[in-house]
Amino acid sequence: MSFRIDVAGLGNALVDALVLLPEDGVLSQLGLNRGTMHPVDHSAWESAYATVKELGVEIQSGGSCANSIAVLGLLGAETTFCGQVGDDEFGRLYASRLVEACGRHSLHVADQGNTGKCLSLISRDAERTLMTDLGAAIALPHIGEFEATIRQSRVLHVTGYLFLGGPMRDAAMSALKTAKAAGVPISLDVADPFVIGMVKDLMWEVVRDYADIVFLNQEEAFALTGKHAAEALAEVAQHVPTTIVKLGARGSLVSHEGESFEVPVYPVDAVDTTGAGDCYAAGYLYGWTQGWTPAKSGELGSRIAALTVGQIGAVVRDRDQLMQAVAETLA
Repeated sequence: MSFRIDVAGLGNALVDALVLLPEDGVLSQLGLNRGTMHPVDHSAWESAYATVKELGVEIQSGGSCANSIAVLGLLGAETTFCGQVGDDEFGRLYASRLVEACGRHSLHVADQGNTGKCLSLISRDAERTLMTDLGAAIALPHIGEFEATIRQSRVLHVTGYLFLGGPMRDAAMSALKTAKAAGVPISLDVADPFVIGMVKDLMWEVVRDYADIVFLNQEEAFALTGKHAAEALAEVAQHVPTTIVKLGARGSLVSHEGESFEVPVYPVDAVDTTGAGDCYAAGYLYGWTQGWTPAKSGELGSRIAALTVGQIGAVVRDRDQLMQAVAETLA
C-alpha cells in the first residue's frame, strides 16, 4: 500500500489559552478550585478569559490528540488532524496553528456553535487549573472525507475522550471500523481516569477489539484494571500488541509482543505539565513510523515529554529541539 499520511488523528478540537499566573489569588477571584478542571459554558469561559487576558495569553491548537499530531508534524512526520471547530476567530486560529505544525488539517467547521476552548491557568509551581468549554468539538456529526485519509495512513491515533457520548462517539466508532477494515493499526491514548469511570465497558471494548497501541498513565491503568502499573501493563498487554504505562517522574513501562522494557525519565525543572503525555505519545509514534525498536520509541517519547514540561504549552514548537531529541535518541 502507498501511504500519504504517517499518523491520522481524530479528536476534540480545543483551543488552548495558556496564562502563567504571577500568584494564585485570581483563582479565588474566579471561584476555581486549584488544580482541577471546571466544565463551563461559553459565556462563563468568556468572562474568565476577559479577567485574565491582561496577564498575557498564549493561544495554541489543543486537545490531547491534536497536541500529539502537532508534535508529530513538527518532527517531520506526515500528519493530519480531524475534529470540529466553530466558524469564529478561535476556529480560524486553530486551523492556522495546525497548518504551521503539519502543513495541513482535516477540520470540519460547524454550522452552529463556538470553537471549543480550554483556559489553562498555570501556577508558579506548574500546577494547572482548567476551565473547559467543549463547544462544537463534541458535535462532529461524521468523519466525511477523513475516512479516505484513514485508509491511506500508517496509523490512526484517537483518545478516550471521544467515547464519552454524543455525535463524536459515533464518529469515533466509525473511524475505528474504517481503520480495522483497511488493516490500518490503531493507537489509543486512554486519556483520563474520569473517562474510564464513565465508559469503562466501552473502553475495554475498544482496547480488546480495535487497539494495536495503548497509552495509559498509572492512574488510568489502575482505573481500567484495578491493578498497579506492572500488573496493569501485563493485563492490557494480553489484548494489545503494544502497551505503554507512563509513570511520571519514574519514566515508563513498555510491553511489546511479550517483551517488557523500562524507559527512563529525563529530568527537567517543571514549568507547565500540560501535554506531557500527549508529547510522549507523539515521540513514541514517530519512532514507530520510522521502524524503531519499542525501547527507542519510548526513549524519544520520554525526551520530548521532558521538553514539554520545561516550557509553557503542550506542544514543543522548536524544531531544532525536537531534532536534537531525535539525534540523542539515535546516538
